[in-house]
Amino acid sequence: MDNLEIAKTEQEYTADEIQVLEGLEAVRKRPGMYIGTTGPDGLHHLVYEIVDNSIDEALAGYCDKIEVTILPDNIIRVSDNGRGIPVGINQKMGMPAVTVVFTVLHAGGKFGGGGYKVSGGLHGVGASVVNALSTWLEVKVCDGEKIYRQRYERGNIVSDLEVIGETTSRGTEVTFKADPEIFKETVVYDYAVLEKRLREQAFLNAGIHIVLKDERDENPENHKSESLCFEGGISSFVEYIHRRKSVDLLHENIIYFAAANEENTSSAEIAFQYNTDYTDTILSFANNIRTKEGGTHEEGFKRAITTVMNEYARKLKFLKDSDKNLLGEDFREGMTAVISVKLREAQFEGQTKAKLGNTDIRALVYNVVNEKLRTYFDEHTDVAKLILEKACQAALAREKARHARELVRRKSPLENASLPGKLADCQSRNPEETEVYIVEGDSAGGSAKNGRDRKYQAILPLWGKMLNVEKVREDKIIGNDKLMPVITALGTGIKSDFDITKLRYGKVIIMADADVDGSHIRTLLLTFFFRFMKPLVEQGHVYIAQPPLYRVTKGKTNHYYAYSDEERDRILRELNCKTEIQRYKGLGEMDPEQLWETTMNPDTRIMLKVTVEDAEAADETFKILMGEKVEPRRMFIEENAKYVQNLDI
Repeated sequence: MDNLEIAKTEQEYTADEIQVLEGLEAVRKRPGMYIGTTGPDGLHHLVYEIVDNSIDEALAGYCDKIEVTILPDNIIRVSDNGRGIPVGINQKMGMPAVTVVFTVLHAGGKFGGGGYKVSGGLHGVGASVVNALSTWLEVKVCDGEKIYRQRYERGNIVSDLEVIGETTSRGTEVTFKADPEIFKETVVYDYAVLEKRLREQAFLNAGIHIVLKDERDENPENHKSESLCFEGGISSFVEYIHRRKSVDLLHENIIYFAAANEENTSSAEIAFQYNTDYTDTILSFANNIRTKEGGTHEEGFKRAITTVMNEYARKLKFLKDSDKNLLGEDFREGMTAVISVKLREAQFEGQTKAKLGNTDIRALVYNVVNEKLRTYFDEHTDVAKLILEKACQAALAREKARHARELVRRKSPLENASLPGKLADCQSRNPEETEVYIVEGDSAGGSAKNGRDRKYQAILPLWGKMLNVEKVREDKIIGNDKLMPVITALGTGIKSDFDITKLRYGKVIIMADADVDGSHIRTLLLTFFFRFMKPLVEQGHVYIAQPPLYRVTKGKTNHYYAYSDEERDRILRELNCKTEIQRYKGLGEMDPEQLWETTMNPDTRIMLKVTVEDAEAADETFKILMGEKVEPRRMFIEENAKYVQNLDI
């Protein structure tokens, strides 16, 4: 009773406890609500928000050039040749409109449809959020007559809007520095991440010229620059994806459809082409925003593809009238597609805009594909036959995989009896608190088993050469002695049989040596998860353990672990005395206590959560390095040799 009374007193809830956050305080208090995360993804999201405003100017027809520059000290500058943010006084707020845009949440010209018929920034929080999360931000506006400038610090106005010159040009320039108080993990921008996003924007807006520059290096000769402009639009996007993956094409020409609704308030573009691979790549966008989780536009596309192709499978005698329809996944095997829709009132799920919710766009995309694909197949029967033949082969492999799964189940009717023999399972059966380490080799597996927390941590050692999942369908996976232990241990099944509710462990952790062979194992497993257990990655269950590279010993009892050469050097500088340095060449060199302390203890370990982008990159890299074509592999090695570190030879 006394404890209860104490708890009540400590958690007293009165009128005075109600907080009212003014201005941009709410953004700084809860940044994750506006940019998703304060990690690297959120940091780069700041750039996207400002660039998206420039893209919106392009969509409105007033901008054809955007320049993004990473300046020294990781300062970002984004400039465009659009109309320029209005500088006149906003009567409702009693301050210049540009000031309203950067200091007031939910303020912008994209609500009523007057200034922008179509835009990605519909919440009116982008510019103000970037301002709030920056140490400082400066905006310059050219209105064709004068150049205006205003400066802010952590969202607060520190200078009035002032005229600093004259000009005949129009446009907006925003320069800002992300606040390390918010982005504590890093404020360093990844050029490759920005380049990928800006390249997408150039593809999605045919003819727009986007320039990315990196001027952080003291030596100007080391500065990077990328000029992006694609007149072919999303068809060029499909071509680029195939070129990057270096796949053989099933048919020569890219299939492209486009249409708008009767009111001309929504439009859809679809481009797709088939290759001889066994996986599909479907990228969807709404108002130039990548919808990673799909949405109604993607649903409409998939439904139309399945409907039309089943109809033509019967029309061209690939299916009998009595046969069952093929599944959508059969028709999507080997497909690379880009879907881009533009609509006046886009309904996204959350500020990060991962999924589109507009129901009317589903019908628009469905009708476009349904009507125009029929016409295309009537005029290109040879292409239709190639696609349908591949789909029938995919369906046959799917049936073989189903029979193989049923055979495995009949041989192992009891769930516990079917667990792989080398799995050292944990005691808990609650997936919310359990984790499984997939460990390279029996030696490391032994150390992990002895060092783990048996209540929550399971260990699954892998040994021998893993299956090369390049050019492999599902039926080749079932029964494979290297991958089946992983599938069985996780309990979810794969591909169409995948069921996330049956996942036995909340965290699936890849733990491999910090060398070339370990990197190969990680890439193999990531590619396997991405292709055959994609929801596992999408829902954030896959992690990569980060074992240390070095153990620095001072005296007999003081030990320090370094996870990079830079960290090793820093430790040596700080100790400034005689030390012993051990370079770990493999996990097996660590005893159980060391492995627990550095890599498995939840309180001290470092782990990387695998994102869909990570898995996509692993899949693409693996296709290049393990594929049949020699030239892409040679080019990849030549381009990336200079970045190799910690190479054991």
